[in-house]
Amino acid sequence: MPNPFQLRPAEPYVFHLDVGEEEPFQGPMDLLLKLIEQEELPITSVSLVQITGQYLAHLAEMEELQPEGIAEFLVMAARLIYIKSAALLPRPAAESEEEEEDPAETLARQLREYKLFKQRAALLQTLEEAGQRAYVRLAPPPQLQKRLEPGGLNVATLLDALYAVLEDLEAPPRPIHSIAPLDITIDACMAALKKGLAGGKSVHFRQFLGQARGRIEVLVHFLALLEMIKLGEIAVRQEKMFGEIVIEGVAQEARLPVDV
Repeated sequence: MPNPFQLRPAEPYVFHLDVGEEEPFQGPMDLLLKLIEQEELPITSVSLVQITGQYLAHLAEMEELQPEGIAEFLVMAARLIYIKSAALLPRPAAESEEEEEDPAETLARQLREYKLFKQRAALLQTLEEAGQRAYVRLAPPPQLQKRLEPGGLNVATLLDALYAVLEDLEAPPRPIHSIAPLDITIDACMAALKKGLAGGKSVHFRQFLGQARGRIEVLVHFLALLEMIKLGEIAVRQEKMFGEIVIEGVAQEARLPVDV
């Protein structure tokens, strides 16, 4: 499907100049490039009369004018007129010590830059026609923080640590007929853990559950821990088997939900 936003480039006009070459030259830019680089002719030796006459005849025969091509020709013709006039007229004494760049050298440098851009444009057009619209990614991919690696720290390990904490608690009191309402919630435990991890700090698993008073509060703290792991807000790690479990916060941009 043709691209409706693609501009139709102006078709270059082919000049037929008698400069000792068998093949014609395309457009004013390509003409000057070939004269300078292959024939090594001075830019000032190019016949403006011959170029202008052929181009005006070409415009008279065109059914539809191409503004891009006309603008290119006018710019190059103006540059050549300036160079020739500067070469024919005597130069005034320079007011400053800085030496001005020769107009011919300036145009030659601009032509070299133009040729480089034209080569790059041809390469991009070839890639576009081949459908190669993918480009190599120069920046490294973002480093995501690892969490709950299989074969290392997992939910079973966390449960074992929970059982160990529960075993360290004193025996539960004798049952009573009335049950006092709990003054602790999962949201409150999550908020307390976030506060403890602020500023890049880390908290040990036993230290976090050690804030609980009784088995019920230990379970509430543990559920809050699992919820934050599921939301990707924290990460847990264990340096070695049966070692201390460390809880760390996860940056906002690196958070990924985890199935627990």
